[in-house]
Amino acid sequence: MRIVQNLVAVRARIKSATLVAVSKTQGIDAIREALDAGQRLFGENRVQEAQRKFPALRAAYPDIELHLIGPLQTNKAQDAVELFDVIQTLDRPALADALAKAIDKSGRAPKLYIEINIGKEPQKSGVVPDRVDAFLAYCRDRCGLTISGLMCIPPQGLDPRPFFREMRQMADRLHLPHISIGMSGDFETAIDCGATEVRIGSAIFGERSPQPATRDQE
Repeated sequence: MRIVQNLVAVRARIKSATLVAVSKTQGIDAIREALDAGQRLFGENRVQEAQRKFPALRAAYPDIELHLIGPLQTNKAQDAVELFDVIQTLDRPALADALAKAIDKSGRAPKLYIEINIGKEPQKSGVVPDRVDAFLAYCRDRCGLTISGLMCIPPQGLDPRPFFREMRQMADRLHLPHISIGMSGDFETAIDCGATEVRIGSAIFGERSPQPATRDQE
């Protein structure tokens, strides 16, 4: 019942944004508990982990919407297109090329968000803000991709508000309807700044144990 109670509490605080429950590292029983409480949108970081968990869950809950919120290798693009309904981490031309080929081959077209490196942090993936216009043009004009939104993770330890506001302004300027910003520790601030989606894991499922990196991650 803990997950059910947590979901109720989080939904009461969200109100104006869509909740993506981050189920990475969570077992099928925990996800099923959230599903039984009515949650249908889930976020996973790794293609292989999602492949292990969600085909069986979708057989029982066909209205699940699955978001990829972790880094995507180009050699996993086909698998990602076939499994996910939304890919939030499009961040480089090589991946745009791979996704375009995968979409053409499979006939399936998940929604695509561009990941923004909003703090211009060298250790993070994502497109820096002053290059987003050129990258968006590449995705649309060279690859024929439809881009639906933007996502980011603001720098840790800093006030996220200016970064969230910049994301809102960027999305408005580019006429992109989806803005995926905010996590368990800052989602209310993100909503105040215009988030349309928030990605919440620990506030629903509890704290996660550290997981070793896999080849799904770059």
